[in-house]
Amino acid sequence: MFDNLPPFLLHWAITALSLWVASHLFKGLRFGSTAALVIAALLLGLANAVVRPLLVVLTFPLTLVSFGLFLLVINALMLLLVARLVGGFRVDGFGTAFWASIFISLLSWVLGAFVLGGSPEYTIPTSPGPGQVWL
Repeated sequence: MFDNLPPFLLHWAITALSLWVASHLFKGLRFGSTAALVIAALLLGLANAVVRPLLVVLTFPLTLVSFGLFLLVINALMLLLVARLVGGFRVDGFGTAFWASIFISLLSWVLGAFVLGGSPEYTIPTSPGPGQVWL
């Protein structure tokens, strides 16, 4: 039941670290407390897992016409959504959210590759494997 907990916690920590570094590089991205940072990292992961795929499907024609560049706008919108929901987390505008989301994505990807090494035991499965049934 808790087989996916260690990879989840590692992904959460990597996202939190990426947000923290971004808050020091972008003056328009601020956290009021450590709790706001931790909650923002959790909600950003949740928004990217639930809301983002829905937006990607709904905006597919626009994404296709823009050769995928509209996905960067969706990433910025996810960051703005989390900033709106988490008290103590502030993003000054869309421009800050746009560039910060690119930085956060790249840093999370690099840290994930470095820390997790891409090994299967630290990959969170998104679909059941052979012979497995998810309820």
